[in-house]
Amino acid sequence: MIADDAPTEGEAMRALIAKNGSVRVAEVPTPQPDPHEVLVRVRSAGINAADLLQARGHYPPPAGFDPERLGLEFAGEVVEVGSTVTTRQPGQLVMGITGGGAHADFLTIPASACIPVPDGIDPKIAGGYPEAAFTAFDALIRQVHLSIGDRLLVHGALGGVGNAAVQIGALLGAHVTAVVRSHESDAQVFSLGCHTSVTPDEIVDFGPYDVIIELVSGENLPTNLESLALGGRIVMIGVGSSAKPEIDLRLLMSKRGTLRASTLRARSWEQKSLLAADVEHHLLGHLATGAYRIIVEHQFDLAEGETAYERFRQPGKFGKLILTTD
Repeated sequence: MIADDAPTEGEAMRALIAKNGSVRVAEVPTPQPDPHEVLVRVRSAGINAADLLQARGHYPPPAGFDPERLGLEFAGEVVEVGSTVTTRQPGQLVMGITGGGAHADFLTIPASACIPVPDGIDPKIAGGYPEAAFTAFDALIRQVHLSIGDRLLVHGALGGVGNAAVQIGALLGAHVTAVVRSHESDAQVFSLGCHTSVTPDEIVDFGPYDVIIELVSGENLPTNLESLALGGRIVMIGVGSSAKPEIDLRLLMSKRGTLRASTLRARSWEQKSLLAADVEHHLLGHLATGAYRIIVEHQFDLAEGETAYERFRQPGKFGKLILTTD
């Protein structure tokens, strides 16, 4: 099925591409959906650290994705469904994560990897939800089994995934401690539901922690181990420029601790679809009620992509930078 305003085969569309370390808008052919896919008119798409790394030539996309095309998350309107798709219809608002190409007017994605945009959620900000929510949910719930009453430490709490981790922890009944650069940011992280805020040099003093989610740097790993509770769990999601820290494994052993690490981008569509189903079942309802919020730092038109990426490079953001196509 095809919406009346769906693009015709071969019609050009705008997309952000990366060449020689720079980001620019280019015209590319509009993709066509395979039998199991849907064609989505993108309304919004968040910018993530992986996009910036790819633009710099440091993080190639998974096999099958154009290495010049940028964008890992989106929200938009289904305008065409593949011949075997029965779960989606033209006109539905959906969102999800992909291996690349979301910073564009249109994209194709397996129907099973989409989740609905709840009623009342603006599709122009919904594109800032999937990557942060999926990543934090997978890390905290699937990887380290965060539970009610756990003491959770969130590094990078002001960023997109950090925002999500603080909110998920609070919703689950954990005691959430947010790491901030300075206490001038306390009001922002407390608005997300955290119970305590600490600067990096205060982490050990306010521990121990049952669960630590590391989103910033591998250099934090020795401090994380020092402040870990007995039987505690650390999950590494971001390492910044420090991917090879020196640690004393005897400390991990003495804490009977667990060290895990995770990425989403390289996972198969089947794995991404299973995660999407989990997020839809367990977390999406909180977005619908307002108990979980998409925190937006700023919105840019797709035509301002270069400016948006430059802003992403700068420190001091609270929440997501989002590209819109209207």
